[in-house]
Amino acid sequence: MKMKKWSFTMLFSLCMVLLLAACGETNDETNTDEQADENEEGGTFTIGVIPSQTEGEMEQAMDNLQSILNEEMKQEVSIEVYPDYNGVVEAMNYDQIDMAYFGPLTYVIAHEKGGAEAIITQLIDGEPFYYSYIITHKDNPYESLEDLLASPEEVDFAFGDPNSTSGSLIPSIELQDRGVYQSEDEHSFNSVRFTGSHDATALAVQNKQVSAGAIDSAIYNQLVESGKVDDEQLKTIWQSEELFQYPWAVHPDTDQETIETLQETFLGIEDEVILDAFGASGFTEASNEDYEAIRDAAVKQGYMEE
Repeated sequence: MKMKKWSFTMLFSLCMVLLLAACGETNDETNTDEQADENEEGGTFTIGVIPSQTEGEMEQAMDNLQSILNEEMKQEVSIEVYPDYNGVVEAMNYDQIDMAYFGPLTYVIAHEKGGAEAIITQLIDGEPFYYSYIITHKDNPYESLEDLLASPEEVDFAFGDPNSTSGSLIPSIELQDRGVYQSEDEHSFNSVRFTGSHDATALAVQNKQVSAGAIDSAIYNQLVESGKVDDEQLKTIWQSEELFQYPWAVHPDTDQETIETLQETFLGIEDEVILDAFGASGFTEASNEDYEAIRDAAVKQGYMEE
């Protein structure tokens, strides 16, 4: 009898231990799942933006965009305008941001270095293209790039940011092909400077601080329309071939559901403040293949290896 009683007691105790352990595992799994959901819902989705214009110009637009994305993505979104192009590339490479608004050149570098993937770009008058312009003051005698380069030693030339596609890469290739420019230190001009932004270049030309400068066509038109520069004082003497517009690109670890949500949200944006900030009429989908020509130009100029 004692043996049977002891066995029953031990068996009952063992069952209770197993039951409690199972409950504990279930609770742990539940807690883990709940924590994962909280992390997924509560984590901040961070976006870095290049300074396509002087810092501060895009503040209201970014606030509006942040509010829209907060609502559509069901999580907190943080958007920061970086002081320079390279800072956005490094932030993506070092996993500090989840998405970035790049220039085409900075995008192909970010794709090469860290696998960033283009998913959205802007439309200008319904088209995903823009140009590099070279502009000069209307008081100057230059009517074409040939006129400007007839006496390059008399010309003070301005580029924008060194990592700008339309403000540096594309015009530098054109000037290189014409035999007047190799680098900031090796050229045929009287002087060469990098202003750091497109609007700074436009103002430098308008104020006759330089003879001519390279600028993004869409931003130039936007500056004219907003009255920040006077179109009557400026003229365009060179235009590049079509360039695919600035991409919004995501970190390579971004899941497909998030990508689709971002694409649907951007395609539905009608906020005029946001659109005006980019000189855009809307947004459309983009892919890495859209930037092959920029990649070829970047290789040619030594920004990246073939």
